[in-house]
Amino acid sequence: MAESVTALLQAAREGDTRAFDALYETIYEELRRLAHRVRSGRGDVTLSTTGLVHEAYLHLIPSKDLNWQDRTHFFRVAARAMRQVLVREARRRKALKRGGGVLTVTFDDRVHAAVDEDDLLMLDEALSRLEALDTRQARVVECRFFGGLTIEETAEALGVGTATVKRDWRVARAYLVRALAS
Repeated sequence: MAESVTALLQAAREGDTRAFDALYETIYEELRRLAHRVRSGRGDVTLSTTGLVHEAYLHLIPSKDLNWQDRTHFFRVAARAMRQVLVREARRRKALKRGGGVLTVTFDDRVHAAVDEDDLLMLDEALSRLEALDTRQARVVECRFFGGLTIEETAEALGVGTATVKRDWRVARAYLVRALAS
């Protein structure tokens, strides 16, 4: 499957929209699995797993800037798209003052936690500040928290070793816990 995904990515990069659609069909179930892991334990019903996948897809539609190298790079970009979708949804919900929708945020190895919309927005701001300090650590958080990737999958997506991911994850969690506490 990795070779076919890479071939479809290459064709999509060259402007073949049918290749992008075929790519989406090929990886749809894997994207659903990632979205399900991201959403697990979260009580909001306004954005389902399927909705998250479809919204992320809109962020992934080919453009002139499309430059995915391979399958793992694509999933790293998909994790970032899911982050953007979740943050946009939290902002929308907050603007409507609906309340409810708790997303749990505990930065443990299981990656799942509970945070309401305000906390998700604070997390996004803290993650943006972390990105200014250390881009790779921010990418690790995106892959692990928003993309639901394992340590090994994150290492592959970022092209680093698992020890580096573990270290970055540990440091990033500590930074974010401090940033969210203040």
